[in-house]
Amino acid sequence: METALTRLVGVRHPIVQTGMGWVAGPRLVSATANAGALGILASATMTPDQLRAAVREVRSRTEAPFGVNLRADAGDARDRVRIIVEEGVRVASFALAPSRELIAELKDAGVVVVPSVGARRHAEKVAAWGADAVIVQGGEGGGHTGEVATSVLLPQVVDAVGIPVVAAGGFFDGRGLVAALAYGAAGVAMGTRFLLTSDSTVPDAVKARYLAATVKDVTVTTAVDGLPHRMLRTDLVESLEGAGRTRTLTRAVRRAAGFRRLSGLSWPQLIRDGLSMRHGKDLTWSQVLLAANTPMLLRASMVEGRTDLGVMASGQVAGVIDDLPSCADLVDRVMREARQTLRALPDPGPPEAPS
Repeated sequence: METALTRLVGVRHPIVQTGMGWVAGPRLVSATANAGALGILASATMTPDQLRAAVREVRSRTEAPFGVNLRADAGDARDRVRIIVEEGVRVASFALAPSRELIAELKDAGVVVVPSVGARRHAEKVAAWGADAVIVQGGEGGGHTGEVATSVLLPQVVDAVGIPVVAAGGFFDGRGLVAALAYGAAGVAMGTRFLLTSDSTVPDAVKARYLAATVKDVTVTTAVDGLPHRMLRTDLVESLEGAGRTRTLTRAVRRAAGFRRLSGLSWPQLIRDGLSMRHGKDLTWSQVLLAANTPMLLRASMVEGRTDLGVMASGQVAGVIDDLPSCADLVDRVMREARQTLRALPDPGPPEAPS
């Protein structure tokens, strides 16, 4: 199925696996790429040296195009850009809008730039700055999310920009792909659906928790870092929502210290990263620290299997997913379902002659 997305990045199918921290590592990304979709490597939880090693590992596993997700507000963003340029990565995606200068630097090096956005005005801004495509995530999507549903946000963005738009938030099968294409999108991006595959390195106990979840078990909370964050309702979420400021601050400092040791960041760097994530919000110091070390909360669940202590970012689609296919089987299934859905649509007949 050829679309503007497949032509732009050189993949066979208009499907993107999003760059999920601690989840989208070399194994998942290469499996996605080998299945004909676009795999995105998550780099925010890696040091620059680890990023370079991960890119090379993906390259050793596949000859297909893939991408790297970057934090535009990271202090070492330009160092990471240099790495993906030097390593010949095809696509750079961003969780936050990159600057005009960063987009130009990547494009000059032949890298396709695909920021993720959650509002029409953000899509218009990055398109005007030269982005090659945008991923638009509606409120159904996991992690930090907005309030506008994909079915409302997507057509707004498609009508507003002249670049390929990839739909995210609420997609897990071929019917969703057809719906996104009908809205004018060039493909779909899926996170939770790829997390729940046999190629994902997430511990089995964590996957089981996702599979057992109903749609009502996926909530949006601001208790973690002060920003709307869609995730599974866990003991940690319950305790953060019910804890007082002193207890929350103590817990945030302890987790921040752990992430600082893991990442090599200094305390001033960690606090600057947390402050950069406020986006104009009035956050407590606990929330600033939690914002800075959210990767540590994700690591507790996605790497260590601690569903009681970790954040389990999740799209609402977790409530309707009940299996763990390989990436190859998942992509084949989505494309097969999409073709079946298209064939089942009623024939509209010949267009009416103008009166």
